[in-house]
Amino acid sequence: MADNFGLNDVSKIKGLSEAEAAEKLARDGYNEIPSAKKRSFWAIAWGVIREPMLLLLIGGGIIYMILGDVREALMLLAFVFVIIGITLYQERRTERTLEALRDLSSPRAMVIRDGATKRIAGREVVRGDIIVLSEGDRVPADGVILAGNNLTVEESILTGESMPVRKIEDETCYEMSRPGGDNSPCVYSGTLVVSGLGIARILATGIHSEFGKIGKSLQKIEPEDTLLQKETRTLVRNLAVIGLGLSALVAILYGLLIGNWLEGLLASITLAMAILPEEFPVVLTIFLALGAWRISQSHVLTRRMPAIETLGATTVLCVDKTGTLTMNRMSVEKIYAAGEFFNINLNSLAAPPEKFHSLVEFSILASQTNPFDPMEKALKELGDRYQSLTEHLHSDWGLMREYPLSKQLLALSRVWKSPTREEYIIAAKGAPEAIFDLCHLSETEINRLSERIDTMAADGLRVLGVARAHFEPASLPGDQHEFTFNFLGLVGFADPVRQTVPDSIKECYQAGIRVVMITGDYPITARHIARQIGLNPSEGVITGPELHELSDEELRKRIKDVNIFARVVPEQKLRLVDAFKANGEIVAMTGDGVNDAPALKSANIGVAMGGRGTDVAREAGALVLLDDDFSSIVKAVGLGRRIFDNLRKAMAYILAVHVPIAGLSLIPVILKWPLVLMPVHVLFLELIIDPASSIAFEAEQQEADIMRRPPRHPKEPIFNRRTAVKSVLQGIGVLAVTLAIYGYNIQTGRGEFEARTLTFVTLVLANLGLILCNRFRKNTFIGVFTSKNVTVRWIIAATLVFLALVVYIPALRDVFDFALLHPLDWAFCFGAGLLCVLWFELTKLFSRQKANKLVSN
Repeated sequence: MADNFGLNDVSKIKGLSEAEAAEKLARDGYNEIPSAKKRSFWAIAWGVIREPMLLLLIGGGIIYMILGDVREALMLLAFVFVIIGITLYQERRTERTLEALRDLSSPRAMVIRDGATKRIAGREVVRGDIIVLSEGDRVPADGVILAGNNLTVEESILTGESMPVRKIEDETCYEMSRPGGDNSPCVYSGTLVVSGLGIARILATGIHSEFGKIGKSLQKIEPEDTLLQKETRTLVRNLAVIGLGLSALVAILYGLLIGNWLEGLLASITLAMAILPEEFPVVLTIFLALGAWRISQSHVLTRRMPAIETLGATTVLCVDKTGTLTMNRMSVEKIYAAGEFFNINLNSLAAPPEKFHSLVEFSILASQTNPFDPMEKALKELGDRYQSLTEHLHSDWGLMREYPLSKQLLALSRVWKSPTREEYIIAAKGAPEAIFDLCHLSETEINRLSERIDTMAADGLRVLGVARAHFEPASLPGDQHEFTFNFLGLVGFADPVRQTVPDSIKECYQAGIRVVMITGDYPITARHIARQIGLNPSEGVITGPELHELSDEELRKRIKDVNIFARVVPEQKLRLVDAFKANGEIVAMTGDGVNDAPALKSANIGVAMGGRGTDVAREAGALVLLDDDFSSIVKAVGLGRRIFDNLRKAMAYILAVHVPIAGLSLIPVILKWPLVLMPVHVLFLELIIDPASSIAFEAEQQEADIMRRPPRHPKEPIFNRRTAVKSVLQGIGVLAVTLAIYGYNIQTGRGEFEARTLTFVTLVLANLGLILCNRFRKNTFIGVFTSKNVTVRWIIAATLVFLALVVYIPALRDVFDFALLHPLDWAFCFGAGLLCVLWFELTKLFSRQKANKLVSN
């Protein structure tokens, strides 16, 4: 179909017939993105329950039930159901990504069918339909403009750039081009008409549109498990196998060596409780849940809790320029008139001098009264800001005519009539070269003004020229060129950088995080923004067309020393993220538009903008910045590091404290001594271990140098060799002291109950020492007095009170098979408990001295 018509000939357009539209709808399907195949509730639930961590929790609950501790068993099992509920909720939210995309891509549409205009659901638009576009409409499908009048469309939902682009008509075009850039005849599904009118023919719907391509790529991307999830799963499985194997071995050895199979079974259950690491999954879940809450206090919403750990390990942060580094709001930055520049500061009360007032006046007169266009909004804001300019706003003037932009002349003029003057007043603005043409400037004047334009462009400004004319009452001419214009000056616009960004970039560099700018804007603008925010290096740029020519291997090499990517299209953002990941980087990607969704989903952690972000971006991201402030993500990185740091300390403590518990459950059996620990003793210890590991360590403040450390290696486990060896040595130290106390007292004939009491009290006090030692990387004793973590103090106080109760209350003492202790015994136990951890403090001191020597050298 190739009707020839203009905007004044809408009544002559027939469009498709209803029969033709129905036939195409039946053949091609609805204009929507097919949703991903949903998993059933039971499929999701079964996948959650099969997690080894949850199986361990269920197993722990069953063990407690067998032991008769119904309350503890029900608490564990209830916690299991809470975890399942949270996970199911998160899974359901994740599956809404494509649904949000489909809803956004199907607005209402004004179509012409059988010669009549009618509004239909966007999903019913078909290829070949003729649609009418007007200001404020969302384009329902991809198409080509057949006729237009000053039509500009905001395509940030696809390109990431907030500046509206001009559309031109081309009735002969039958093939879609790529989004982005001025003077294209194509419009795209989901984009917004900012100004003007247009008539378009639909060429692509549904999955064949630009929206459809994004939806298709989203379906192919599967989010990966984090390293912490994989590592914890492996650790829990291995310890569970070891614990169950040793427990069975203890039962058999006790029965064969001592002949008491019932006590052997009790010993094996005690050992299983001592080794089975039910704290690991609980600690991981609580840390991530409370971590998500803490991060939300910094205006960051966590959609997938395990991503918190990955955020703390981020090595590359890919940032979309518009709206992330900048305010996504155009403002007048600099004006030029009468041979002088004037820098605008809207925070200052100082208005531009009188010589600039006509320039501001006519730039506003050349704009819409209630503008959609960001530049016109900026001009209106400038006029409203200063009281001295109000006399130039002319609210009583009447608009007589508008001369729109055209392919031949990138300038528009608006004709006004003052109630107090006979003549017409014409205001024009547009591309500087177009305004030069209207003003018939000499070559010398153009060269002089071009130097000023270059100066403004070098500052990253978008420049418009402004002119005015007067016309005696008569029939207005058909072309702007027939007016006699006088050149007034130049207006430079900027999308200002967020004030917090430069400091946040510095903090990223101190933390060893590389910041990469990915933008659809021009290289010169990207470089200017890079210099403003302190991005290094700020000169090297790879453009979208260059990137397109690079092979995957070449791209992986080039991205190692380039941090600016300009004129990038959506598919290339995804390719860049994948290239960084292929280089072994942990990639965080910020974004807000539909175009960012595949990259957000593919990145190790996607960070969506909550304020201006689309539903699709928010659903695809693992984190959502509620205030759209770049500094919030840097705070989140610090919190992510704190969470992982404290999680490592907590897990190191759990491993350390389980060594003496397991040893005291196993070694006496081998040596044919009476049992030291029984299930009730292990349960008492669990009352200390559980809150200490899951609450006290989580509440620990971040250490001062946490954002001055390099990111940990992406493949470094939470239990690296150093951490594991340190924890085991700590545990062996406690085991050696407590075992020596028990053995000495048994051998010297003080009695089983007295030996058990002295050993257990020493073990509990050493346990408190392990808590304090593992909280601080540096001096523990200084940290105890300077730390604001009151939880630890409550745990220590409560432990000492309960320990005294089980020693001095006869009924409890009988349950624990304890003997009464005297003050000298308590002093001995405190000294032994201190000895258990003192050696570790000495190693900290030695390490600090060694580090200080290296720094001084």
